[in-house]
Amino acid sequence: MSIIEIIVLALVQGLTEFLPISSSAHLILPSQVLGWQDQGTAFDVAVHVGTLLAVIIYFRKEVVDILTAWFNSFGAQGKKTDDSQLGWWIILATLPSLIIGYLLKDFVEVYSRNAWIIATTTIVFGLLLWYADAKAKQIKTIYQINWVMALLIGLSQVVAMLFPGTSRSGITMTTGLLLGLNKQSAARFSFLMSIPVIAAAGSYYIYKLSTGDELIDWNAIILGAVLSFIAAYACIYFFLKVIEKMGMFPFVVYRLLLGLGLFAFLMW
Repeated sequence: MSIIEIIVLALVQGLTEFLPISSSAHLILPSQVLGWQDQGTAFDVAVHVGTLLAVIIYFRKEVVDILTAWFNSFGAQGKKTDDSQLGWWIILATLPSLIIGYLLKDFVEVYSRNAWIIATTTIVFGLLLWYADAKAKQIKTIYQINWVMALLIGLSQVVAMLFPGTSRSGITMTTGLLLGLNKQSAARFSFLMSIPVIAAAGSYYIYKLSTGDELIDWNAIILGAVLSFIAAYACIYFFLKVIEKMGMFPFVVYRLLLGLGLFAFLMW
């Protein structure tokens, strides 16, 4: 990988992992459009670790509060709190992706990773995000999530795993909004439930790396992890401020322009 490829792919991963515009689509597109070679398993591990650290550090207080309350809820003297319940809903929302994603991972790698599917899902789910942002009630907070809502958000996440271009954060936020969550709560729940999902994906990549014979470029690994961390942390910070003032509309417009541009490129 050239230094330009390392910088571009790391920044793309960091900036798009938590925006509702699909990180997987943006990582696939360079190889399809620019003819770049696949970045390899080791680099995937690095950028995933970078984004994972970013979301954990940004939400460190919430993560500590949820984990502490969740562990304290066990035992005879355990007590249930809003944070302990939220911990259970994050686990429940993660299970569909871990189970279905594992069973269908070969289908995704063989059949779903192409530019036509990315262009289609980018537009379709961009319009769905616009509808949710414009029409949903958005009156519930993150602590008003119940098991049905958590499961539905978790199932929607599976769609993003199966069809690149959907956007994991985009579809989970869209579902949260449609279920009545306000923008901040939908985004925060999406970010928090990304932690076990990204950790699982990173573990899978590490397993592939340990059982393969891929040569590791440590300079690319370190630079990729650092850049993806910085980009992801900044992305979370600014995204939460943008949606408070402007909603999801800027990201809807971006998705539509990206999808139409990709269709134009493919038909040219």
